Amino acid sequence: MRFFLDTANVDEIRKANDMGVISGVTTNPSLIAKEGRDYAQTLKEITTIVDGPISGEVKATTEKAEDMIREGEEIYALDPQHMVVKIPMTAEGLKAIKALSEKGIPTNCTLIFTPAQALLAARAGATYVSPFLGRLDDISTVGMDLVATIREMFDNYGDIETQIIAASVRNPLHVVDCALSGADIATVPYKVLEQMLHHPLTDSGIEKFKQDYVKVFGE
Repeated sequence: MRFFLDTANVDEIRKANDMGVISGVTTNPSLIAKEGRDYAQTLKEITTIVDGPISGEVKATTEKAEDMIREGEEIYALDPQHMVVKIPMTAEGLKAIKALSEKGIPTNCTLIFTPAQALLAARAGATYVSPFLGRLDDISTVGMDLVATIREMFDNYGDIETQIIAASVRNPLHVVDCALSGADIATVPYKVLEQMLHHPLTDSGIEKFKQDYVKVFGE
């Protein structure tokens, strides 16, 4: 399973990229608005940091397929080597995914909450589908079951090449479960990536090594 970072904060992206563990980035209008920066400029800067797929989403106010296609082409044109167009799961969104895919533009169908939605997106030509785990957990539904079901369903058909991006990941346990459930990618906030680094025994072990070294060799 690969890791994408779910953020529009370029400082976090640089730090995660320097660790050597991420292979892409997912963003959305809310994340970029949170940073208070220009949308296109931010996406363009991210492509200079990470050499991998960068998901940029069409505006939340865009509802017609023709407008999504136009915006998608503009997003893709920022960097054809890296940009992926993020499209919401709607009937108009599926039309846009089909049209963009036929132009060779990679797409990421977002806001997936059922296996049926994932199958529709795959058949429309989506490069990625993004099932949202944490939001399902929030309404007392086991989000991880969705990933496992999509994986099993896609594996039944050799002609489905759509990759599964586990999204709305809230903690390290989610990450491990995503890997066990067969997600191709987990897109995680920087906070979760940091949590994955630490364990009390690791931290105390490092401190003990330091103390032992200082006793013998000094500072």
